[in-house]
Parts: sequence; C-alpha cells; structure tokens
Amino acid sequence: MSTEAPGGPQEQAPVTENQEERTMGMLCHLLALAGYVIPFGNIIGPLILWLVKKDQFPFVNDQGKEALNFQISITIYAIVSAILAMVVIGIPLLIAVGIFGLVEIVLASVKANQGIPYRYPLTIRFIK
Repeated sequence: MSTEAPGGPQEQAPVTENQEERTMGMLCHLLALAGYVIPFGNIIGPLILWLVKKDQFPFVNDQGKEALNFQISITIYAIVSAILAMVVIGIPLLIAVGIFGLVEIVLASVKANQGIPYRYPLTIRFIK
C-alpha cells in the first residue's frame, strides 16, 4: 500500500538508457551556466549543442528545445526586472529570477542525467 498522497510526485521511468544521450541532454541544461561568464551565453551554449546533436539523439532534441525555451524566457524576465529596477521593485525580482534560474538549471541537469525529460515551469514555448 502506497503512503503517497493522491496526485503527489511519481517516479518517472527514464526514456533513454544511452549514457551518451543522457550526458548530452544534461549538457544542454548545464551550458546555460555560460551566461554567467559570456553575455547571452545562456542561450548560445544550449543552442550550439542542440543544433549539433538534435538529429543524432531524440532525447537531446527534446531537452535542447526545453533548455532554449527556458533560457529565452529567463532572459526576458531578467530584462523586464532590470527595467523595473529603476522603480526599485525590480531589484528583488532580478535576484529572484537569478536564483530561480540557477536552481532550475541544476534540477533539469540532474533529471536529464537520469534520462528523465524535464519540463521547466514558467517557460514560454518559443521552439516547438
């Protein structure tokens, strides 16, 4: 008998057993950390890996699109927060966006390394 509450989180089975595919899927998410060093590196890193590997691995195609959509969304949220910083409310928003983005990248990377597709919350789906 399960002690889990109805509608609670359920363990998802990996969609791929291929370790190289899992690693490339994880890198799609982790390359977004380049944005902390290179302007727009958070978009350029995942974009390059996705373009190179999307036809080779279906999992990388899925996770690459997901990482790109999230990074484009986060960039938009950061720009709006930076504009709002002129009226002070944007400062805590900018901090929240930064922390949220970092935490989500780590969560997505761990799931992708397990072979489980990750869906970011609050993401605008630009690439389908």
